[in-house]
Amino acid sequence: MASSSDATASPGSTPEHPESGSAVEGPPARHGRVRLRRAAVMAVPATAVAAGLAILTAQGALGVQFAISGMPFTVTAVDLDGTGFEQFGSLDTMAEDSPNAGDTGGQVLVVTSVVKSATLTKLCQSVDLGGTNLYITAGGGKDKVTASGLTTDSTVMSGDAAFHGIEIGNDASTLDKGGVKGAKGVFSQQADTVHIDNLRQTNYATTAGVFTLPGLKLGFRDTGC
Repeated sequence: MASSSDATASPGSTPEHPESGSAVEGPPARHGRVRLRRAAVMAVPATAVAAGLAILTAQGALGVQFAISGMPFTVTAVDLDGTGFEQFGSLDTMAEDSPNAGDTGGQVLVVTSVVKSATLTKLCQSVDLGGTNLYITAGGGKDKVTASGLTTDSTVMSGDAAFHGIEIGNDASTLDKGGVKGAKGVFSQQADTVHIDNLRQTNYATTAGVFTLPGLKLGFRDTGC
């Protein structure tokens, strides 16, 4: 990557309708500022899921690059600032005969979020290994975590968010702000900039062109992020 979200817009932007299965629905607000108290994941509309799985597998931003383990991990940050934001539905696939496949056939429907350039404060990442958690922290000092070409595949995303220059309802194949395109016919949104406080994600995959982690610490503990 859903959690719920309520959006309010500043004067001059188009008011958004309440969520019903996607992060924000309604006519695109191409100018102005849109705030979400809970920035939730967007999902492919239910009627498009069955027909679109093959297309998503072929064109998903991360799923075609590597096979995911099928073990979700948690990512949190005090805040995230980014330029070049995109978000659209996609599909990740686990390695053949993965023990984590369960009854899904090794496929996970996710929301791909792209940030062309991002900074994060007090990043924490953890994965439950069964009785203990492997965790990584960074960016807790004067230097923040930075990333270019940051792409995450999530099933849950929450926080207090503000978008500038947001466009909602784009065809994912036409996105141009983050440098990644989704599949044709898939609902998406993009924005010039994004700011999220109290970011929390449940992810299945993350990639970045460059990921700088000042003050990196790795270890094990009983609880995750």
